[in-house]
Amino acid sequence: MKQTKGLEGDKKSIIKFEFNPKDGIDNPALSLAEDTDGEDMGEPRFYLLNKGSAETFGFCLHEELGCQGHIIRQVELGGLAQRRGLQDGDRLLQVNGQFVDHMDHRRVVQKIKASGNQVLLAVLDSKSYEAAKALGKDLSQMLPADIRPRLCHIMQDKSGFGFSVSCPEGTKGIFQLSVQQDGPADRAGVLPGSWLLELNGNSVRSYSHTQLTRKLKQSGSKVTLLVASSAVEEFYRLRGLRVIAALADTSWLPFKVRELHMVKGPAGYGFLLKEDDCSSGAIGQFLWDVDAGLPAEQAGMREGDRLLAVNGESIEGLDHQQTVLRIRARDDQVTLLVIDPASDEFYQSIGLSPLLFLEDSDPASGSRTPSLPSPSGSPGLCHVEVGLKGPGSWLVAAANSIGFTQGPCQEEQKRLHQAF
Repeated sequence: MKQTKGLEGDKKSIIKFEFNPKDGIDNPALSLAEDTDGEDMGEPRFYLLNKGSAETFGFCLHEELGCQGHIIRQVELGGLAQRRGLQDGDRLLQVNGQFVDHMDHRRVVQKIKASGNQVLLAVLDSKSYEAAKALGKDLSQMLPADIRPRLCHIMQDKSGFGFSVSCPEGTKGIFQLSVQQDGPADRAGVLPGSWLLELNGNSVRSYSHTQLTRKLKQSGSKVTLLVASSAVEEFYRLRGLRVIAALADTSWLPFKVRELHMVKGPAGYGFLLKEDDCSSGAIGQFLWDVDAGLPAEQAGMREGDRLLAVNGESIEGLDHQQTVLRIRARDDQVTLLVIDPASDEFYQSIGLSPLLFLEDSDPASGSRTPSLPSPSGSPGLCHVEVGLKGPGSWLVAAANSIGFTQGPCQEEQKRLHQAF
């Protein structure tokens, strides 16, 4: 067994889905339900949907009057969702390992949208869902607890990173961590005995022990690890699923989205919104010229913050003028979700949207980061509320979900700014 002390191009995985004439295409789902008091109740099913950038997930998510839960509808014939086994009427229970049945519908839509091209869903068939609700069952108890890996950012101190790596002789990609008590890794949330899955956003499955050692040394004074306990690793392995960073619990990360609520004063809010390039090359909306003593500064706005959402709606895909109109939609107050440059750079470096982790709590303070409803326009996903006039009166918040292509063309354009 090799061991490294004092350390101190991700390959695509091929997931096999098998056809079961009774249950449909699954990956496959194992028995998870507890005693059902004699009811013929089904069990939660897990599906990993992995689409191309030009594809959609191929289903809509509905909220319907007179029905409970987040309902899978309009499963596209031959689409990704149908091929994997999602069925019309299924109720969505988890998104990327997070229980969502109790959440506001728009927040659930946003979670799927923020997940990008890959999302893990847990669903229950409609009959079993309704039976469980009628019996007053806690649906979260039908699902395995704590199935999320951890994303941990470690800052080196005089003793190193505070962990060591061991692996079986002659193998690649199988690395287990020993963690120094009260060391940097321990403080960053790494559990003793965790399995290392990713290093700085890259899979370690093809790494030899020597290659991993070299990569760690090249990381300098900070390193980001995706780790999983033995129980979490086994959960995904038994289902033929790859553990990815989008599934992670990020509560231990120091990088957070901030919520700013402002009430306009006589001199306005006191900041400038400016369109500029992000480090990723995309176009973003940034906050500058924060005036001392005015509402923006008092709410905690900082120079250079990037704007992510306005009044609970993501601005992804909006241009400058559309964002300005969002801010002005309410005459005397506004709520913004923002991220500072260091946190923004971190999430861009690992290829994940910070909006993906809005529900994660801070273990040190017990606080929770703000929740975010869904915007209008989500590729391969729609939010539908059935109105008081019945199923024929749908309010569609993301129309044309099956064929929707996200965002305007990012051509070279004049940079804009607007004072508030």
